[in-house]
Amino acid sequence: MVAGGLGSRLGGGTTVASVELVGARVLVTGGSKGIGAALARAYATAGAHEVVAARASNELHAVAAEVGGDAVVVDLTDAGAVEALVPVVETDHGPIDVLVNNAGMETTDMAAVIDPAVVRAATRLNLEAPMVLTRHVLPGMLARGRGHLVFLSSIAGTAGFPTMATYSATKAGVSNFVRSLRLELKATPIGTTTVAPGPVATRMWDAVEATSPSGRKVLARMNLVRMLPVADPDRLARRVVRATGRGSRHVRTPRRLMGNFLFAEAAQRLTEGLLIGVRLDPSDTRPGTR
Repeated sequence: MVAGGLGSRLGGGTTVASVELVGARVLVTGGSKGIGAALARAYATAGAHEVVAARASNELHAVAAEVGGDAVVVDLTDAGAVEALVPVVETDHGPIDVLVNNAGMETTDMAAVIDPAVVRAATRLNLEAPMVLTRHVLPGMLARGRGHLVFLSSIAGTAGFPTMATYSATKAGVSNFVRSLRLELKATPIGTTTVAPGPVATRMWDAVEATSPSGRKVLARMNLVRMLPVADPDRLARRVVRATGRGSRHVRTPRRLMGNFLFAEAAQRLTEGLLIGVRLDPSDTRPGTR
């Protein structure tokens, strides 16, 4: 199981929680393909026991079999399924030591023409599901005094990109959720890692490249100045696993866009500085709500 020991302290009293991955139970959502499948393989290589969750497919069961883990069929655009996932996994397989919120969908249509159903589905899968899953997994992690939360955001969460307004909004929401969550958990051994990649060589990026004429103009300009190198999913997954084990708060790629990440993080560092010395209880509730 995860050791959950405390490491060094960062500015603002934030703790670094190192994670022993050998024998840890890791739940990876969206683990049937792309980055999720790469993550499942990388965590398994590190000695973790995998629970791979995704919609029903032959790929899901193939990945679970490959990593010697368990497959859980779930549609995370279904609110009821999201509510049930953590209790089902912990009842059937045991406590979750690491939750990897990877499941997501891209959107590549302009805000004026995108199908409202796609807006709702993307918001539910990319943003709502990670927040609700976190809500359900945190009480157990806090009670056990160990755990780690990984969130797949995106370079699109640091700035708006034309044709990706909906996707950018959901990923910015994920990043800000984790920034706030990290402050709530700063006095606990529960760690967080935000993964913010640019393009990754998956079917999702293939869909982004098959965008509208306006979207292709954006990609052409970014490629002209070589700002969107396409990352290898297995290499990214190995970086995420290392970050989990070390309790690192960020995985960012490509490095040539580091300015985006640093500018986006500047306001958060100011907030953290202002809250130095303020002790928070992550289980606090408003008066009269217990």
